[in-house]
Amino acid sequence: MSTTPLPTPSPSARARAVAPFLVMQVAKEAAALAATLPPAAPRMLHLNIGEPDFGAPAAVQAAAQAAIRAGHTPYTPALGLDALRERLSAWYAQRFGLSVPASRIVITAGASAGLQLAALALFDAGNEVLLPDPCYPCNRQILASLGVTPTLLPTAAATRYQPTAAQLDAAWGSRTRGVMLASPANPTGTSIDAAALRGVLDTVRRRGGALVIDEIYLGLSFDARFGQSALALGEDVISVNSFSKYFGMTGWRLGWLVLPEPLVPVVERLAQNHYICANTLAQHAALACFEPETLAECEHRRAEYAARRDAFVPALRALGFEVPVEPDGAFYVWADASPLFARAGVTDSQGFVRAMMERTQVVVTPSPDFGAADGGRFVRFSLATAHADLEEAIARLRRWLG
Repeated sequence: MSTTPLPTPSPSARARAVAPFLVMQVAKEAAALAATLPPAAPRMLHLNIGEPDFGAPAAVQAAAQAAIRAGHTPYTPALGLDALRERLSAWYAQRFGLSVPASRIVITAGASAGLQLAALALFDAGNEVLLPDPCYPCNRQILASLGVTPTLLPTAAATRYQPTAAQLDAAWGSRTRGVMLASPANPTGTSIDAAALRGVLDTVRRRGGALVIDEIYLGLSFDARFGQSALALGEDVISVNSFSKYFGMTGWRLGWLVLPEPLVPVVERLAQNHYICANTLAQHAALACFEPETLAECEHRRAEYAARRDAFVPALRALGFEVPVEPDGAFYVWADASPLFARAGVTDSQGFVRAMMERTQVVVTPSPDFGAADGGRFVRFSLATAHADLEEAIARLRRWLG
């Protein structure tokens, strides 16, 4: 028998074009560093990954166990359980005062699958989609993997790191087919003002494009000025949402889309062929998300995230970080670390993150994961960890930075 190794098939150009998800690369570096530290060294404090520390509510876990016992494990319809779509419809009415028929809601395998389905339904290879810089990196990588060009538009603190209607209009070209936003946004935790969003939508409509808005952190909005769904602006808005953040169901991989009625059968065909249906057990468990006691627990968690922000942002500023815009939602802080580069002996945010990890065992994410408009100055802190760990992180940074 020959021992000559078989040639490895070459990866596609599509696969080669997709960049690594830097937040996960940093997590790997942190794990490798932790393995080399002596037992007495301080443990790693992970302020880099946006995963709620609370986990799924107890009622959701109990509902999953009950579903297993009852044998609720076969495929569901590609659009999702009718009961879950109805619960979401009722939640929109209760929480936001919106009439969103269940027929417009599609249950997906996490928000990531929702973004993929929306992109597949709306954009062809060779099209262009406009996104803000900074933005969640997977959005542009999903588009790139489909042969769609993601064009990043630099944003600034003056517009809460959201693009303006005039900026989008000026950037719109012959290949542009849509705009993808997030509110509240990752990595900044900032939302787009309703009037500004209305201007963006007017531009998209006039140009004959599509507006896809990521609302996975909408449930974790802290400011009534921003805590409303873009769905209030019209049935042509496409909203992507998730059970991961507000409901704490990250590994359950469950999300949803709200679509214009004519797009629902289009996305249904795509879902049937790409993954058949979202996880059945997760869907049955998610029905418990809308029980009064579960919603009360999620609201308590939202208040806790706001309290963490209120304590952490001033502490960062006292250390010398600049936080140009206080986050109004989610659990992130987008902080300019450049005033501290000389003190840390580095020249950019990637060097700063590595030095912080090595010197303090505090892990955060550098700005190149999210774009280039900041010039490599910013870092993202995630507050999705225990208050005591956040206090310890500040104490370690204070000792390091003097």
